[in-house]
Formats: sequence, structure tokens, C-alpha cells
Amino acid sequence: MFALRHKVFVEELGWEEIRRPDGREIDQFDDDYAVHHVAFRDGRVSGYQRMLSMARPNLLRNVYPELCELEIPSSPDVWELTRYAVAPEYREGKRSVGSVGTELIAGFVEWGLASGVNKVIIEFEPMWVFRAMGLGFLPRPLGLPAEVGQQTIVPTEVTFSERTLLKIRETMGRHDPVVCFMGTLAEQRRVRLAS
Repeated sequence: MFALRHKVFVEELGWEEIRRPDGREIDQFDDDYAVHHVAFRDGRVSGYQRMLSMARPNLLRNVYPELCELEIPSSPDVWELTRYAVAPEYREGKRSVGSVGTELIAGFVEWGLASGVNKVIIEFEPMWVFRAMGLGFLPRPLGLPAEVGQQTIVPTEVTFSERTLLKIRETMGRHDPVVCFMGTLAEQRRVRLAS
């Protein structure tokens, strides 16, 4: 999963400041409190995302606070989704999310609803604000679009519910859960998504 992060964020997106000689992208937020969601296809890591509590050190507050025009949420029931990545061989079209990407989205909603979390902060491209609404999320931008590396992003709080999960499952064309391990938050360091 760390190799996939390096491939996507360093090699593809040009985040040179996080390049490592071992080809694994790991940062200060990969501690015992981070929750990792990993998607697999044919026994290989096909997608990944990381969840960070907004009540603890996180990317938005500690690295990019200047992106926010509004107050940065700090409640323990709000988490930040970071390092969302789909391996190139599992991407399905430039504009579509694809099955792996949709499973990752369903995964954080399933995980959130089971964990008492219904709001997630995501720093994503502005077009995703509208796409999020199409998937049943209620987005609230926390700032204006800004350049970070080779991307234009906007920090956005997305609220979700069971209705959101039903819409995502409808989009996926499957209604079974994608998360195949769910323990206590302390046990959830790596959440595997069913393939």
C-alpha cells in the first residue's frame, strides 16, 4: 500500500518533497491512530485510502491550514480521508471512478457509519464537489480552490448517511458490503475491502 502511494503521489503527481529511496510513501500521520483501507484484486493492492481523526494531528490542520476559509472541524466524529489512490491498471476511464474507486468510497461510508462517523474532510479537485452530490453526499467546501503540487484542490466536508450508502451501492451495481474486516478503532489500522 505504501508502494502504491509512492507510485501515485510521487511518480504520477510529482510530489517530490515526499520521495523516498525505498519507493514507499510514509509520513508522520501513519501512526497507530491512522485507519487504512486497502482494496485488492487478484491478491494485489488495487486501491487505498487513509482515515485520520480530525481530533488528532491531521493533514489539513497541520500541513495545509491555509487552504481553509472556514474553521477546521476538530470533533472526534469527523475524520479526514487522505491518500486516496487507485492503481493505474485498475482505473476505468479518465472521468469515471471505476469499480475500485467506487469500492473505496463505499468502504469509507460503511466504515464511518459503523464507527459513529458521518462527516469526512476530503481535499479533492473542485469537480468532485458536484460528483459527491451525485453519490448522495452533502458537501460543504471549507475554502476556495487552491494549487497544491500539480493539482487544484478544495478542502470539503462531506456528510453522509445510509441513503448515501444505498446510492453508492446502486452506482456499483452490488449491494453487499465491501468492508470485510471491521473491529474496534484500535484494531482497524488496516481495513481490507472485499474484491
